[in-house]
Amino acid sequence: TRGWELVSSLHHDTAVRVVVFRSLVQGVFCAGADLKERAEMNHSDSDLFVHGLRSLMTEIALLPMPTVAAVDGFALGGGLELALACDLRTAANSAQMGLIETTRGLLPGAGGSQRLPRAVGFALAKELIFTGRRVDGQRAVDMGLVNRATEQNSDGDAAYREALSLAREILPQAPIAVRMAKEAMNRGMEVDITSGMAIERMCYARVIPTRDRQEGMAAFIEKRPPRYTGE
Repeated sequence: TRGWELVSSLHHDTAVRVVVFRSLVQGVFCAGADLKERAEMNHSDSDLFVHGLRSLMTEIALLPMPTVAAVDGFALGGGLELALACDLRTAANSAQMGLIETTRGLLPGAGGSQRLPRAVGFALAKELIFTGRRVDGQRAVDMGLVNRATEQNSDGDAAYREALSLAREILPQAPIAVRMAKEAMNRGMEVDITSGMAIERMCYARVIPTRDRQEGMAAFIEKRPPRYTGE
């Protein structure tokens, strides 16, 4: 429930520009569901449990600001589904990622069967899900599953540091423009290109009246860095 409260509070927080998801447990980003707990559930409990997880991942995916998952260790099953619900992902080379559900008689149930193909392409996603294969950070970056991979450090938080450096590149940009760009891309991905162009136009129209757009133009003319306020 704390996860739900946190995510729903973020939906209405205009001051937050980037959200980074990380784990405080060394070597594990999120290892997925507790299978012992799952084994004791009946069919309807199991369905409700997975429905709850799927809904939470959707809430994360619908956050208006950019989100970054910092994968410093194992991200298996639901753990990788959480990372896939984020916009961007960083990983330590030593991290292990996989939708391993078929190895347990299941299939990804918290959005993984939908988000993995959108992230890495259809054929590769099918191969990964059919085999339940795990990949490390370097292989994940090669296939486009993560944006950046880095050597793990002695503190075990290299992916988190990489996520912060990615966030710092986003922070100077106009917050409303960034949010509208996210909305245009996310909604546009689900429709044909003509409808996508209409979505882009609507999102564009929402940044035109902002103070930040005027500030961006003024800064360019005055040859100085813009100071965006998110208004």
